[in-house]
Amino acid sequence: MMHVLAVFLIGLGAGILSGMLGVGGGVVLVPMMVFILGITQHTAQGISMLVIIPTAIVSVWHFHKAQLINYQAVPYIAAGAVAGALIGANFVQDVPAAELKRIFGVFAIYSGLKMFLSTRKK
Repeated sequence: MMHVLAVFLIGLGAGILSGMLGVGGGVVLVPMMVFILGITQHTAQGISMLVIIPTAIVSVWHFHKAQLINYQAVPYIAAGAVAGALIGANFVQDVPAAELKRIFGVFAIYSGLKMFLSTRKK
């Protein structure tokens, strides 16, 4: 039972952050599943991709109601994202888990620093 509660709480935290910040799958769920639940990096990324669907649907509805979506940009960004996801999902299968963790960590740190430093300049 504790395991189910832990999984639920991880999902809850990711959902809150996803709704507030537009993040959750990669930034929150993957590390939590790997370090807390002991799931492999590859499996955590796969689960994260699937969890994005219901999370995104709920968030999109709220952003739509607030008129915060530029629908003209969506098809172009979506086309690029789908093409990139196909390439990335095929490529990642050949990357060892330890290397994938390093790549993920560097990306997360770089993104965080970039966002932090950009807010200080304003």
